[in-house]
Amino acid sequence: MPDAATPEELVRTMHWQGTHAGGPEPLLEREWLVTNGLGGYASGTISGAATRRYHGLLVAALPAPLGRWMMFNHLSELIRLPDGTTLQIGGEERAGGILELYGADHLAEFRLEGGLPVWLYRLDGYAFEKRILLLHEQNTAYVNYRLVHGDGVVRLKLRPAVHFRQHDAPVSETFRRSYRLTAEDDRYELTNGDPHAPALRMRLCGPRPVFTIDGRRLPEVLYRVEESRGYDFRGDLWGPGYFRADLSRDHDVTLIASTESWDVLRALGPAEARGAELERRRRLLQAAAPAARAGFGAELVLAADQFLIRPAGRVEEEARARAAGDEVRTVVAGYHWFTDWGRDTMISLPGLTLATGRHAEAGYILRTFAHHVRDGLIPNLFPEGQNEGLYHTADATLWFFEATARYLKATEDRETLRRLLPKFLDIVGPHLQGTHFGIRVDPADGLLRQGAEGYQLTWMDAKVGDWVVTPRRGKAVEINALWYNALCHLESWLRAAGDETRAREVAGHAERARDSFNRRFWYAPGGYLYDVVDAEGGGDDPSCRPNQVFAISLTHPVLDRARWQPVLQVVTERLLTPVGLRSLAPGSPDYKAKYYGDLRSRDAAYHQGTVWAWLIGPLIDAYRKVHPENRAGARHLLDGFAHHLDEACLGSISEIFDADEPFTPRGCVAQAWSVAEVLRCWVETAE
Repeated sequence: MPDAATPEELVRTMHWQGTHAGGPEPLLEREWLVTNGLGGYASGTISGAATRRYHGLLVAALPAPLGRWMMFNHLSELIRLPDGTTLQIGGEERAGGILELYGADHLAEFRLEGGLPVWLYRLDGYAFEKRILLLHEQNTAYVNYRLVHGDGVVRLKLRPAVHFRQHDAPVSETFRRSYRLTAEDDRYELTNGDPHAPALRMRLCGPRPVFTIDGRRLPEVLYRVEESRGYDFRGDLWGPGYFRADLSRDHDVTLIASTESWDVLRALGPAEARGAELERRRRLLQAAAPAARAGFGAELVLAADQFLIRPAGRVEEEARARAAGDEVRTVVAGYHWFTDWGRDTMISLPGLTLATGRHAEAGYILRTFAHHVRDGLIPNLFPEGQNEGLYHTADATLWFFEATARYLKATEDRETLRRLLPKFLDIVGPHLQGTHFGIRVDPADGLLRQGAEGYQLTWMDAKVGDWVVTPRRGKAVEINALWYNALCHLESWLRAAGDETRAREVAGHAERARDSFNRRFWYAPGGYLYDVVDAEGGGDDPSCRPNQVFAISLTHPVLDRARWQPVLQVVTERLLTPVGLRSLAPGSPDYKAKYYGDLRSRDAAYHQGTVWAWLIGPLIDAYRKVHPENRAGARHLLDGFAHHLDEACLGSISEIFDADEPFTPRGCVAQAWSVAEVLRCWVETAE
């Protein structure tokens, strides 16, 4: 068994030569992310200036109906050397074009060390490190300062600023109540008078800590990314005062901020908290597949960990599961604004859990979603701060079959199959007879159709107001590939359970769907597959999209083998980029080369050319079926992602990219299925 890297050995470094070497943009455009296993997180730019409404040092995951709350937005930091020289670090941008990147010219490097952010500053022979971590399954942030070079005592001054609000609320939201600070010994508690909102508890650990009350407003903070996306982009922060402590090479200083109780907060000191988190990360690397225990693969293992959560808000669901001896687990689809989505969860499950050796959590996830099957469907998503899901999806439920099959192949967990098999029968029945949103097998040809006015049911789900951008109503190519695949899985599971009668019945539906698929979906003039047949309004849609690749890539390919090569060739030539597949081929009337602007402009491009990283997974699956002897060729398709780990959110993979060069990363800066599919393919293409 290969040795796993330790977190301390897993380092990704961005060296910085100062703003004079090319301007501040790299510090503003590159971001970092730390998560807590509950859905909460800390995030920001390397510069320290917040450019998104989601940037802050503690976004706490709270019980429904609160959801995720921004509790600790900003920290002003001032260092005074023994000779009186001062250095301010961090940054902020204010309305009127005021951009202050304090200390940017003294920043020597930013690095991820075991996936955790570290800043290194140098001034007059002194070197300082700043580190941030969140304790696992707690809403607690640790901001640590360490003097790594230089003699004497340095005075550190820290001024926190806040705006308690839901994490996706507009930054312009006014303070509804006045903030109140209470203090007892070294404990400081900040509230805003809302009986339903938590308190922010703060404590400074280090020599000679003091707090000075000096309440002040930080007006007109500007969030440039929100401005570029067409949202409110100016808002105020408020700070109660400032902390001071002495920093030396013998004594670190750590500011702890939390929504947990004081008893929980005092359970671990800063050094113990850091040690516990590093040990947890060490175990994650040891548990991963051999190809993912060092280097690029190991970085993705730690990135994958950010998406697996125990949903802190769904208290009742957790109580039910634990009463039955089980656990609730789910997947955050992307940071910063997504919650858990059924489709994303099922597609991500093999990469996030099986490639990382987290098989128990994979089982928890499958059983969690099985509990939510309603009328033959699993939820499309769980809205922020709510316990019940929304069900407008035609494909998430079918991905549930594929995720389960891959889980069973890895674990041979027959007990989970026994528990889920009735659920799968409860899914197939309504699909055959008809369920919500027009989802029903057409008795004329055995193909699955879907569509309802005002709903977007496939993964190409952009909607602005009443405008469904890519409705794809009718018989969509990947929906029918997934339907055939699901029937084949169910047939084999029924046979294994000794139910030959129902297995034969399901096999009959599968064979009919396959025959109809190969008759109906081949678009001879283009040498590829229709995207939708029997489309709304009549006719078939010959748009060249990546959805056809699923007819080859799934465990049970629905497409005749003779057509695999031409389909793969078209997809590779017209849709492949270094960072995934385009969602529509160039030259199409609706093709959009860039994803930018306000919500309507962005959603108009979302699935009309924009590149999706996760689609590299099914492409590689299809490539390996067509070229089973060329493992190296399949692995080569991942080369572009190694460079991308230095872009956007360092150490993670973005949701989407512009369709044309230079393939600028867009959307969520860290996306579950992007990380999952690249990691899965990295492991599966290893020699």
